[in-house]
Amino acid sequence: MRNPIGKKVVDIKPSGIRKFFDIVLETEGAISLGVGEPDFDTPWHIRDEGIYSLEKGRTFYTSNSGLKELRTEISNYIQRTQGVSYDPIKEVFVTVGGSEAIDLALRAMVDEGDEVLIPQPSYVSYEPCAILADAVPVIIELKEENQFRLTAQEVLDKVTDKTKILVLPFPNNPTGAIMEKEDLEAIAKVVIEKDLYVISDEIYGELTYSGKHVSIVSLPGMKERTILINGFSKAYAMTGWRLGYACGPQAIMEQMVKIHQFAIMCAPTTSQYAAVEALRNGDDDVLMMKEQYNHRRRFLLSEFERIGLPCFEPYGAFYVFPCIKKFGMTSDEFCTRLLKEEKLAVVPGTAFGDCGEGYIRVSYAYSLENLKAAMERLERFISKL
Repeated sequence: MRNPIGKKVVDIKPSGIRKFFDIVLETEGAISLGVGEPDFDTPWHIRDEGIYSLEKGRTFYTSNSGLKELRTEISNYIQRTQGVSYDPIKEVFVTVGGSEAIDLALRAMVDEGDEVLIPQPSYVSYEPCAILADAVPVIIELKEENQFRLTAQEVLDKVTDKTKILVLPFPNNPTGAIMEKEDLEAIAKVVIEKDLYVISDEIYGELTYSGKHVSIVSLPGMKERTILINGFSKAYAMTGWRLGYACGPQAIMEQMVKIHQFAIMCAPTTSQYAAVEALRNGDDDVLMMKEQYNHRRRFLLSEFERIGLPCFEPYGAFYVFPCIKKFGMTSDEFCTRLLKEEKLAVVPGTAFGDCGEGYIRVSYAYSLENLKAAMERLERFISKL
C-alpha cells in the first residue's frame, strides 16, 4: 500500500505549545502557565446574547462573509480605534478565529515560490501556513536588544525579488513586544518602496499597557497593502467561540471568501450574534480585564527581578519572555525539568522559532493566586541549578 500522507504535511513539526499542554493534562497537581487563554469567563451580557440567539432559533447559516450586522460593527470598531474606514460589505470578512484568517490570507495571496517574511519569535501558525500555501517562509530573527521589535533594516536585509508578504505579528506572542508609531512608519516606508503586502495580526491589539495600540493600516498608503487580522478570543475572553475577522482590499477579500466558501461555509452563527454585543457594549469588560492583566504583568516582572531571572519589560499581549541562558540548558531541557521536578509548565522559546532558544514563554492569563504559587515553584527550581 502506498503512503497515504503528503510529504509537505509530514515535514511540518507539531506545535511545541500543545506538546507541553498535553503532558500537563497527565500530570497531577501541575500548574500550567503555558496556554494563551484568558482565565476570565466571557462576560455575561455577551453570553446572554449567544443564548438568546439560540432561543430565537437563529441556528441557520449566515452569508459566507458573516452577518452584515457584525461586519458593520467591526467596521465601526476600526473607525473609532484607528480612524480607518472599511466598507463592511466589500472589505470586512468574518472567520473561524484569527488563525483561519491567517491561513486564508496566505493561500489567497501567494503563488508557489513567493517569499513570506516572518519575524520570529512569533505565533506558531505563520510558518506552517506559508509552507502549506507553497510559499517560502523567510525568517527575520527579532532581537532582545531591540525589545524584540522589528526594524526597517531587518526587513531590508531579507527582501529579494521574490518577496511578496511581510507578516507583522504585534503585539507579539510570545515576547509581549509592541511596535510604536515611529517603528511602523519606518516599516511602511520599506513596504511601499519594495512593493510588498502586509498581513498584520492584531489579535492582542486591545491588550497594550503603554499608550494606545497603533495599526499599520492607519498610516498613509498602507490600508490598500494590508490584511488586518483580529478577533474576539483574547480581548473579550471568547476563545471557544472561535471567531475572528479580516479587513482588506476588496480584491483580496473576494478570494479569501472563495476559499472559506468551500472549506468552512461560515463562522458559527451563535458566536457572530454574541460578537455584535461584544463590540457594542464590551469596552468596559476589556478595560477591566486589561487592568487585571497589567497587575499580573507587573507582579511577574517584580518576581523575576527578585529571583534573578532576566526579562525585558513587555508592553503587550499577556506573556513574558524571560531569558534562561545563564543556566546552561536548552529551553526544552529547562521546561522539561521544571515540569518534571516542580510540576510547573511553561513553553520553550523554541516553540516560536529557533531564535527563541534561551528563553521561555510564561503566560499571565491566569489568576494571581496561580501565578504566586507558580513563582514559588520556579524560585525553588532555580535555586537548585
